[in-house]
Amino acid sequence: MDRQILTIEENTQVTRDTWFMKLSGNCSGISAPGQFINIRLDGFFLRRPISIYDHGETWVSILYKLLGRGTKSMSQMTPGQTLDVLLPLGNGFDVSLCTENTLLAAGGIGMPPMYGIAKELKEKGITPQLALGFNTKEDILPLQPFEDLGIHPVIATADGSFGIKGFVTDAMKTMNYDYVCTCGPEPMLKAVYEQMPDGQLSFEERMGCGFGACMGCSCKTKYGSKRICTDGPILMKDEVIW
Repeated sequence: MDRQILTIEENTQVTRDTWFMKLSGNCSGISAPGQFINIRLDGFFLRRPISIYDHGETWVSILYKLLGRGTKSMSQMTPGQTLDVLLPLGNGFDVSLCTENTLLAAGGIGMPPMYGIAKELKEKGITPQLALGFNTKEDILPLQPFEDLGIHPVIATADGSFGIKGFVTDAMKTMNYDYVCTCGPEPMLKAVYEQMPDGQLSFEERMGCGFGACMGCSCKTKYGSKRICTDGPILMKDEVIW
């Protein structure tokens, strides 16, 4: 983990409540899809943990949803401003465990880490399947980056305004797979867990520090207590306790 001062290069709205931000600086420590950054915001006590969307040696991009005063303040920032960022945090997905018939499944703002996994799998010659769930068609996040990789997602919307009417698990029922990497809100993860034969799940938790010092995000697993911020956010299916 490094503390870096990163410069905002782009900060644009992509849906009614979701924004894309690209930051430049030393991001060479990022090593796995599913890792996250922790952003310090002036006037707020706790940092904001945000999943990494894409990255290079000298830049990182995120998609973030407006959920409160902190993310609202982020949406008002402009290119040239700087942010105090801890990165990378978390263990990330282990892509080496993925099979030729891997499904990536995400709900809402859980989609960004799926892009990183998709890129790594394509580099290994594997084209994963992709199932995404959103509330309405207005909530659908940018899909073109996946299309550019030759991945055509199956979309489900809760109100039926686009794709399959229902949830990401309804999209999964139309697909054949033997391994799943998934990210999203906990109710969605539990539903996906019940359908997945094997795989990895990315959990969200309230984090005090983001790097394991405060123990505030500890959870029980079949193999003992783990901290979501450092031992996670990725847990294997066989260790999850609901």
